[in-house]
Amino acid sequence: MKRMLLILLGMASVSAFAAGQVIEEIVARVNSQIITRSEFLRSKDQLKDDVKQQDPANADKLFEDREKDILRDLIDQQLLLEKGKDLDINGDTDLIKRLDQMRKDMKLETMEELEKAATAQGISYEDFKQNMRNQIITQKVIGEEVGSHLSIPKEEEQKFYDEHKNEMERPESVRLSEILVAPQKPTPAKPADGNAGDSGAVDNSKSQDAAKQAADAAALAAAEAKANDILKQIRAGANFDDLAKKYSEGSSAAQGGDLGVFKRGTLAKELEDKTFAMKAGEITDVVRTKPGYIILKVSDHQMAGIPPLKEIEPKIQDALYYEKLQPALRAYLTKLREEAYIDVKEGYVDSGASPNETKPIETATAKAADAKKLKKKKKLGVL
Repeated sequence: MKRMLLILLGMASVSAFAAGQVIEEIVARVNSQIITRSEFLRSKDQLKDDVKQQDPANADKLFEDREKDILRDLIDQQLLLEKGKDLDINGDTDLIKRLDQMRKDMKLETMEELEKAATAQGISYEDFKQNMRNQIITQKVIGEEVGSHLSIPKEEEQKFYDEHKNEMERPESVRLSEILVAPQKPTPAKPADGNAGDSGAVDNSKSQDAAKQAADAAALAAAEAKANDILKQIRAGANFDDLAKKYSEGSSAAQGGDLGVFKRGTLAKELEDKTFAMKAGEITDVVRTKPGYIILKVSDHQMAGIPPLKEIEPKIQDALYYEKLQPALRAYLTKLREEAYIDVKEGYVDSGASPNETKPIETATAKAADAKKLKKKKKLGVL
């Protein structure tokens, strides 16, 4: 999540170019809006960072392949934002939800702390929020104007399933959740006075060892009793996840005890024998392990082989949806281009340009409007 914050901050950060001078050069006009060279260069820097994160070994090749689309993507975003205004989409409600989720993921107590985390990167919190708002608006426009018109017939799902069967084959696995009850460590006894002679010291040492063993045994018995009580509650209908959050001393407690997926051969034999013989939803008895006593829940049990179509239908639908979305979105953006006034400065290339686009006629009034927009962007810290 922190990486996401840094990416968003980077996209909104104030950048200086040409030996510290801000270059207020307009590289494209999209209807009444402008795209500056500073914005273009920031997107270029952001792309470099993104490809390094995605695939460090092939970052140069990825950047070379995608560099030509930088201006296209900036124009796309401007067209989608303007369409969002036409559709009365402002993204405010979703923005609040996303910011709050980001706060939770970063384990911050208040929104003020999130604001401090943003401003600590050297930009205004308002710029950060506006960047996120723009993302929300463009996603909503794409969903309403493009995604909602896509259909996935059943025969296409079947065809995709038949063509990708070999890729879907999987080993047997279980998804487990745990409740761990660890024995409490006894308070160490104070060292005895060593003036009683060697014999007394030896006797005292034996006495301390015996006391420690007794304390350890008592702590172990208490942990076992507590685990059995929790198991009793589960058998009586209590929610496993809730009890894990309340009682488990494992690192997964906050996630309701979820430990993730385990393939055969990755668990201790005793636990594998127990859990792989169970069905989804079943609970083990209390099991003694090195950390303490655990109760395991088999959240899911997938058998080896190729899953039936019905089981993975949602994943196939998602794959087909995104496969259809890209060409449909490109066609939609071409249509928006043909309805807009777009002018790209010589030396820059819009790889998504349509031959049917209309270029605006530059007038003294238009120049004055551009100068006003540049001044506003500079004031807001966009340049």
